Parts: sequence; C-alpha cells; structure tokens
Amino acid sequence: MPKTVAIVQSNYIPWKGYFDLINSVDEFVLYDDMQYTRRDWRNRNLIKTPRGLEWLTIPVVVKGRYLQKIRETVVSDPDWPRKHWATLVHNYGKAPCFREYQAVFEELYASIEGDSLSRINFRFIEAVCGLIGIRSRLTWSMDYELVEGKTERLVGLCKAAGATHYLSGPSARDYIDERLFAQAGIGVSYMDYTGYPEYRQLHGGFEHGVTILDLIFNEGRDAPRFMKSFGP
Repeated sequence: MPKTVAIVQSNYIPWKGYFDLINSVDEFVLYDDMQYTRRDWRNRNLIKTPRGLEWLTIPVVVKGRYLQKIRETVVSDPDWPRKHWATLVHNYGKAPCFREYQAVFEELYASIEGDSLSRINFRFIEAVCGLIGIRSRLTWSMDYELVEGKTERLVGLCKAAGATHYLSGPSARDYIDERLFAQAGIGVSYMDYTGYPEYRQLHGGFEHGVTILDLIFNEGRDAPRFMKSFGP
C-alpha cells in the first residue's frame, strides 16, 4: 500500500501551512531528535495585535545547553500557560469565532503538565488537528531507530515507517539528496505554500505567517476552506 510520510520538528501552535503538511500525509513524524535552535519556531509563534505582529514565546532553559535536542528542552517558567492564555484573550477576544473555541483552549492551557517542550508542542498540534478534522497519524522520531547522516536519517525514518513517498517542506530542496531516496524506492515531493486565500483578520493588514489560532478564532469551522489540503 502506498504511504506518504513527512518529517518535521515540532513547533509551538504552528501556522496553517504546517497543518496542511500534516493533512497531506499518512504519518507525520515529529523530528525532535534534532538540535534545538534558538529564536526559531520551536517554542514560539506569531500573533496579531493592535501594535502589530508579536511573538508568543514559551520560555525555555538554554544556558549551558547549546547542543541540546528539542526533546531535551524544558520550560523555565511554569506560569507561561496562564500568561499566554491571557495574551490570547486580550488580542483575540473580539474575533468572530473566539467564544466558540474559548473553553477548548482555556482548558488546554490550564491542563498543561510537565516541562517538556516536545510534549507541550505535541498537545497543541494534536488538539488543533482534532478541531479542524485532520486524522493523519502523529509519531515521534524517537519511536524509531536513527542512523547517521542528514538525508540518510530521513530515508531511514521513512523506511522504518513503511513510506513509499516523502513529502518535504520547500526549504529542504537545498540539502536533500534525492538520489538516496530513489535508491530506497521512495519518491520525494515538496509542499507548495504559495497562493493561500486571505480570510477575516483583526488588527490591520493581512498576515499569512501567524499561528493557526488566528485562523481558527476568526473563521471557526470554516477554517479548512482557507487551507490548501482540504479540497473545495
């Protein structure tokens, strides 16, 4: 049976394109055996505010841990869920569909346990997938045996997951050795993140690259209509 797999590091409440990638594959592997990168999307994402775009950031321990993996990264301030939820209420409380999803996300933030960034990201990704109707299987790279080499490791994960096709983000064109996939009998293609339609947004000009919460709070059950993987 054909099977398509994507392998991407976990992000905090990612943008809509991340969820389109999940919805386009049979299995989505959270690649949290990769090194944690500072000032990246692993522990933060953008929201719209009356003052413009602002970061919503989970504070994590980085001092002296320059080579830590994403799955080894831990939170430094246990009060972050309360602060983030208060910020979302303040900036999205007047969004058309906020009240419809308020209880869901308020409970999600209130029920966060532990200090693992990977597991926190997983909770939010899983919850959003459930809300918008994505049924792709979510797994971890740590569920599989890993081999050395950048492309070699991706190929190894695909083989272990039983993939016949690998769907990648477009930026990976610069480093993926497609010959190694071909030798393993695995096809490769790249996600296209262009051509997204605009939707209702608060706070000024339209911005595509914000957390998917912006889309959910503004369009609610119609959110999939403004994504690319759900069809007409």
